[in-house]
Amino acid sequence: MNTGVAIFAHGSAIESANESVRAVVADFKKASELQLVEPAFLELGKPDLVGAIERLMEQGATSIVVVPYFLTLGKHLQRDLPRIVGEIQQQHPGVPIEVTPPLDGHPMLASILVERTKQALQSKK
Repeated sequence: MNTGVAIFAHGSAIESANESVRAVVADFKKASELQLVEPAFLELGKPDLVGAIERLMEQGATSIVVVPYFLTLGKHLQRDLPRIVGEIQQQHPGVPIEVTPPLDGHPMLASILVERTKQALQSKK
């Protein structure tokens, strides 16, 4: 089974923010050594999740993992994402789609906050 990965972010009217997401996705693709990886946006960015999953399937994906690039399980992940995934599964019933939890609760988040704080404190010296 060829699994495609869609990194699903909110999207922004500020294109540089969307480009930052695309850069993270490119870094993820390189670090994971996975070939079938696409960025996806809820709104204000391209492609949307439907478009990203279609791209993945065109590249040979037969199953999909959606990784929310969101900190918490807010309304977009509780309401919008299940609706979108449901619509995709109606269109492609033979393609299993798994959605991972958001970033919230991951042990590395505290380490990142510590690192950012230390950087700020160092710049004050």
